[in-house]
Amino acid sequence: MTARDARTGRPAEGPVVVGIIGAGNVSDQYLPTLKGYPDVEVRGIADLDVSRARAQASAYGLPFAGSVGELLALDDIELVLNLTTPDAHAAIALQVVESGRHVWGEKPLATDRESARAVLRAAATAGVAVGNAPDTILGAGIQTAQRLLTGGAIGTPDTALTLMQGPGPESWHPRPQFLFARGAGPLFDIGPYYLTTLVQLLGPIASVHAAGHRARPERVIGSGPDAGTRFPVEVDTHVSVLTTFVSGVVGTSIYSFDSPARRQLFEITGTGGTLRVPVSGFNEPPSLLRAGADEDWADVAPVGEPRDRGVGVVEMARAIRAGDAPRASGQLAGHVLDVLLSIEESAASGRPVAITTSAPAVPPLDEAWSSAEKTLTAARSPR
Repeated sequence: MTARDARTGRPAEGPVVVGIIGAGNVSDQYLPTLKGYPDVEVRGIADLDVSRARAQASAYGLPFAGSVGELLALDDIELVLNLTTPDAHAAIALQVVESGRHVWGEKPLATDRESARAVLRAAATAGVAVGNAPDTILGAGIQTAQRLLTGGAIGTPDTALTLMQGPGPESWHPRPQFLFARGAGPLFDIGPYYLTTLVQLLGPIASVHAAGHRARPERVIGSGPDAGTRFPVEVDTHVSVLTTFVSGVVGTSIYSFDSPARRQLFEITGTGGTLRVPVSGFNEPPSLLRAGADEDWADVAPVGEPRDRGVGVVEMARAIRAGDAPRASGQLAGHVLDVLLSIEESAASGRPVAITTSAPAVPPLDEAWSSAEKTLTAARSPR
């Protein structure tokens, strides 16, 4: 089956042409690596502040900068990266989908269930794909951990333990207000990394029971031109969660911006040992501790090339050409969003909340898969 452009119906081949909406700090994480991937071609960038878009286009050598409408008027853009703030994710995604383009979004997919459903429905109707961060799930570290788990390295999984603690981003981020607004906080800003990986490794989540705490009603910007400015905190800044998976695995998690100590932990314990998963980055090695055999953690060398931000866009581009769904899919992101919102609701009510959505299985990449390889030179290319 030949891949075809979603808008024109013509056969599509060669690198997937990409546009970016959102010229803020996150674009600086994507652009350096996207420019080096041969299977995507970044054509331009847009922002509400067109001068900021022009500055990024100049810094990274992009041929176009302008408004969102102007970017979506370009005929050759096939895939749009939605790097806006969380409160704008769904509205921008809908605008992109309605223009007939595929969309990759930063996490979370949306800030409410109906908006997320609207994006996925519209994409299905338009025949375009939705992909969503985090793409750390495609990094060599997590991919290796997934192969170890499915290969029985720790037997049958029983429990999971995740921990993310820190003092919060207001000390270093020059505009941290949105990180303490609805749709962010430690749960929505950091939680997607942990929850997406948990679902990838252990399957869909059946229920959650949570408690939340807000250490103080205001925070102070610690750096940049607005240093010293106070701003309101709109979300819980410490969340504790008990999670039950459809498989029967039970998990315990903490997401906190209230701790002066910085800690990150992700462990899955099974009938034959414990697997430590490197959730915070792309290439850190997983570790194994086998009960009754080893007393010390043993790092396992990651299998696969070193990877970085934007690898999910490359995987999505190849999936689009092949007529497949991306691994970091909108359906996966929709389930994670449902879990995030259910955690928030459980913390507010003090009662457990059942999860009514599910997520597709996320198969691991082939060990030889490479983002640096040029594969999209014909209408049909292998993933």
